[in-house]
Amino acid sequence: MRDYMVRGTAANTQLRVFAATTRETVEMARSAHNTSPVMTAALGRLLTAGAMMGSMMKGEEDILTLQIRGEGPGKGLTVTADSHGNVKGYALVPQVILPANEKGKLDVGGALMGGVLSVIKDLGMKEPYAGQTALQTGEIAEDLTYYFAVSEQTPSSVGLGVLMEKNNTVRQAGGFIIQLMPFAEDAVIEKLEQNLQRIKSVTTMLEEGLTPEGILETVLEGMDVEWTDTLPVQFHCNCSKERVEKALVSIGKKELTDMIAEGKPVEVKCHFCNRSYEFGVADLKSLLERAE
Repeated sequence: MRDYMVRGTAANTQLRVFAATTRETVEMARSAHNTSPVMTAALGRLLTAGAMMGSMMKGEEDILTLQIRGEGPGKGLTVTADSHGNVKGYALVPQVILPANEKGKLDVGGALMGGVLSVIKDLGMKEPYAGQTALQTGEIAEDLTYYFAVSEQTPSSVGLGVLMEKNNTVRQAGGFIIQLMPFAEDAVIEKLEQNLQRIKSVTTMLEEGLTPEGILETVLEGMDVEWTDTLPVQFHCNCSKERVEKALVSIGKKELTDMIAEGKPVEVKCHFCNRSYEFGVADLKSLLERAE
């Protein structure tokens, strides 16, 4: 199954709903960054959330950034997404090894622990919108649920999951976001809460063969789901040699002169996809001519 997300409404538009399957996206991130299982799970959850939250933005050029800075051994994560299902991200510490948590699951909360979650929306204005909340559990889904309630005053339920194979590749990944509209009736809220208490984990539902549509139909049983649209989801990095050149030019003449004086090629790696770009001394001299 190729990665994609669905968007829709339920309970006569009293709920706004999203769900995604993201195995290929998360596997590509794991492969690019060589993350350990617990950090693959952490990054995969945030990538899945980023893809769905990015699709909430209206503008063609809008960019969402999700950033976690934790106090655990994983230190943090950064994910960016656009409104078209393109998402990328990285872990500050790709290799973290921890024992399973008390539920026998990958201990994402232990890898991140206390800290902050930042949500930054670049909507093409002079200043981006930024919201920040304290990490509640480090498990990411609960932290985003808290963020939506506190920072955006939008009661939401977020479910995210990543299941690993024994060879440490990604077996399943996906998630859902359900948001209450301001006019949601008490009966709808109560029904949703009852359904949420009954459902299995996201990865269990994916293992049972449920599609994103099937996950939402399960979570929203008896609540008349209507689909708005479907979007492909992919790990996509828009880095290029030209972009890296601009970044090097921007650091200024002194730094470029120092690099040239060393007489060695300079390698620059993209944080998001780990792609390497090499610049020889001749390249650096050319960039120096363009620098202010």
